[in-house]
Amino acid sequence: MEAPPTDVIAVSERAARKIVALARREGRTDPILRVRVTAGGCSGFGYRLSFEDAPAGDDHVIVGAEGVRVLVDPRSAPIVAGSTLDLDESLMGGGLKMRNPRAVHECACGESFSV
Repeated sequence: MEAPPTDVIAVSERAARKIVALARREGRTDPILRVRVTAGGCSGFGYRLSFEDAPAGDDHVIVGAEGVRVLVDPRSAPIVAGSTLDLDESLMGGGLKMRNPRAVHECACGESFSV
């Protein structure tokens, strides 16, 4: 049984289009992306993004444009609550980015943060 959709985070339309493109490149017909907060990095936490075949029973499922589903596990949800998954199109350091209003410090590398 799939978990009901929830809005722990928002997914921008630009990010949704990029997720679809990346999923297709990997041969996936269902664009399901997991966002996970991991311990580590210069500032204490980092994000890990990976494609999944299906949500786990306790995942928060965010439905975005283009049929994209973004999964957030219960341990990561309080840390990313209120965030937006967006696309940064910078030439250096661009890609999918979490815009987290709870992050009080982000490392200069852009890969880690603290809350």
